[in-house]
Amino acid sequence: MTVVGNLGIIALISWDSHLHTSMYFFLSNLSLVDFDYSSVITPKVMAGFLTGNKVITYIGCATQMFFFVAFASIENYLLAAMAYDRQEAACKSLHYTTTMTSSVCTSLAIGSYVCGFLYSGIHTFFTFSLSFCRSSVIHHFFCDIPVLLSLSCSDTHTTQWVVFLLGGFTAFCAMLVILKSYLFIFITILSMHSAKGRQKAFSTCAFHLSVVCLLYGTISFIYLKPSSSHSMDTDKIVLVFYTMAIPMLNPLVYSLRNKNAKHAFRKAVCGQ
Repeated sequence: MTVVGNLGIIALISWDSHLHTSMYFFLSNLSLVDFDYSSVITPKVMAGFLTGNKVITYIGCATQMFFFVAFASIENYLLAAMAYDRQEAACKSLHYTTTMTSSVCTSLAIGSYVCGFLYSGIHTFFTFSLSFCRSSVIHHFFCDIPVLLSLSCSDTHTTQWVVFLLGGFTAFCAMLVILKSYLFIFITILSMHSAKGRQKAFSTCAFHLSVVCLLYGTISFIYLKPSSSHSMDTDKIVLVFYTMAIPMLNPLVYSLRNKNAKHAFRKAVCGQ
């Protein structure tokens, strides 16, 4: 469902020229990132269940962690860019086409990818510069930072502070942009004269915010709490939603509730 949903959205947006706008440009990038970061985790988990081979190499573990953190961080920045784009469309509609030009959208997307990979590189460097001599068994379904820190026999305080401060600052800044954007959007919605229009806009924003809250709630629960309070079993359950459910939900929330996307899908299926 994740693969079909996300790649289907990318194909649909590429195929229909009516969807070549900034909103769908960011949506296609979000779908690409959802596909990528779920693909970093899920195939390895499925292979482990089917074959019974749950071994991962040291380089494979570092690679998995690097790309997972990178794509999860890119999604964080893209959600902020999407919220800003929706704010400009709702609050400054007359200036929208001159504000959110193709060059601005491209710069925001490229900036998201660059910051995401840079952010991931810092965490991967600090984590794998530690010594691992306690155990070679990772009590998790993928190579995650808190689990790897628990296996290290080095002093992990510096790395923990880097994870907490850098991760907290990044998530806080993106969440601040999202909340500010939706606050302005809600104010604009309240000024609408049509009750039906207000209800429809509130419904759409509520679904978008539910995905954002689920994402940031999971991040905060896993990464922004003291290491002493970590419960591996609880973390695994929560991270299933983060790594597998959210990439599957995003296409449903951001596209199937969108009139233009549904119209383009019907046109593609029916050939009309």
